[in-house]
Amino acid sequence: MPRELHVDILQNPSADYTRLPQQAVPAADLPPRGRAPLDLVVSLRRLRDDSVQISAFRPGERTPRTRSHWAYLAVSATTLLARAARLRTVWRDRLIAYDPDPLNPYPFATAVDFNPLAAVAERKVAELAEEGRYFLATMFEGTDPDLVLFREYLNRTLTEHGSLRISFDSDLHLPWPMLAVESAQADPWADFLGHRHQVEQTGAAYPLIQPPYPARAKPVTSLNTDDQLTGIGRAPEVRKLLEDRSQLTVRTESDLLLEALSAAVLDEDVMYFWCHGQFVANDSPYQQLAVRLSDERHIDAELVRRHRRRHLNRPDAVFRPFVLLNACHTGQSAAAELDHLGRALVDLGADGVLGPQLQIPQEFAAEYAFAFLDLYLTGKFTAGEITQQLVRWFAREYRNPLALAYSLHCGIDSILELNP
Repeated sequence: MPRELHVDILQNPSADYTRLPQQAVPAADLPPRGRAPLDLVVSLRRLRDDSVQISAFRPGERTPRTRSHWAYLAVSATTLLARAARLRTVWRDRLIAYDPDPLNPYPFATAVDFNPLAAVAERKVAELAEEGRYFLATMFEGTDPDLVLFREYLNRTLTEHGSLRISFDSDLHLPWPMLAVESAQADPWADFLGHRHQVEQTGAAYPLIQPPYPARAKPVTSLNTDDQLTGIGRAPEVRKLLEDRSQLTVRTESDLLLEALSAAVLDEDVMYFWCHGQFVANDSPYQQLAVRLSDERHIDAELVRRHRRRHLNRPDAVFRPFVLLNACHTGQSAAAELDHLGRALVDLGADGVLGPQLQIPQEFAAEYAFAFLDLYLTGKFTAGEITQQLVRWFAREYRNPLALAYSLHCGIDSILELNP
C-alpha cells in the first residue's frame, strides 16, 4: 500500500538560483533561517597572474541578453591588498590614535561616545568616507569597455536600490563595510557600504551537511576569555547577559578550548571570544593571526584545524556556532593572505564569524559585544540585520564609526532558532 515518506532537506545548494526575488516573497512564507534571498552577489577571483576577475548578479534579476556582468580589474590582487592594509592603517592612525590634547589623550580610543567632540568626529568620518570612496573608485579605474560597463552597473546597483543584502564572494579579504560609494547625499555616513547595506564576505568551502538545528528554549553559548579583560568597560555586563539568557560555559585556558574543539559534538549556538588577537611569525617569514586566552598559548587557524579536522566527514559530528571574535585583527587575514582564523572556523562548520578589521579599543569592543548579543539572543534578527543596525545606531547616538570596522565572514543569515 503506498504511503507518504517523511523527508528532511538538510542542504539546498541551489536555493539562491531558484527562489523568487525578495519583493515577491511574503515575510510569512520565508524560511526561519535566511529571511530572504540575497539582493546582490559580487564575486572576485584572484588568477594565477595576480589579476582579478570580478562578476556580479542579482538573484531573480534577468541578466543582459548577451552575457552576465563581469570584467577584469586593471589593478592587481597584490595592489588591492596593499590598499586594504593602507585603509585599515588610516582608520587606526587618524581616528583611534588621534591625540591632540595631553589633558585628554586619545579621546576616540578611550570613549564610546564621541558627542563631546562632535565637530571633530564628523570631520574624521567625512575623511574616512572619502578614503573609502577613493578605494572603491581606484579599484574600478580603467578604460576597458567591459570594466566601464561593470563599474556603471555596480555603482548603479549600490546607490539606487536602497538597502541591499550583499555577499562578496572573494578570494581577497577586503574591508567591505569600510568602503564607500559616491552618492548625491550630503551625509557621509550614508555612503559607507556597512551603513547603507547588509554586507558579508564569503569565500570559504561549501557548507558542511550537519544534523538539523535544534530549536531550544535557551541558547547554548560559551565565553572564551582572558581573565585580565574581565573588568574592562561593559565586559562584566556581557558575561551577565550570557549567564542570564543562555546556558553558558566559560573557558579561560587554551587547553579547555582545544579540548572542546577536539570533541565530535560541540553544539554551541554562540561562541564569544573576549581575548587578545595578534599576528605571530611561528618561525616563518609569514605571519598568521592567532588569539590568546589567559595563558600564553597562541591559537591560530592551523591549530584549530588540527583539533577539528578528524570530525569533518563524521555524520554525527556537530559544530555550527555563530562566532563573535572580539579580539584585535580577527576580522582580517594575515598580511600574506595565507590563512585566516575566521575562515578556518567557517570551513569547519561555523555558521558565521564576526570580528574587527583593526585594533578596536577595548571599551568600544565590550560595548559592541553587549549590543550585538543583546539583539542576537532574542532570536528575532539575523547577524546581517544586527551589524547594519549597530552601524547606524552608534552613528546616530554616539557619532562613532567603529562599528563599520566589524566584518562578517559568512553569517548574513545566521539567526538563533528558539522555541516560543
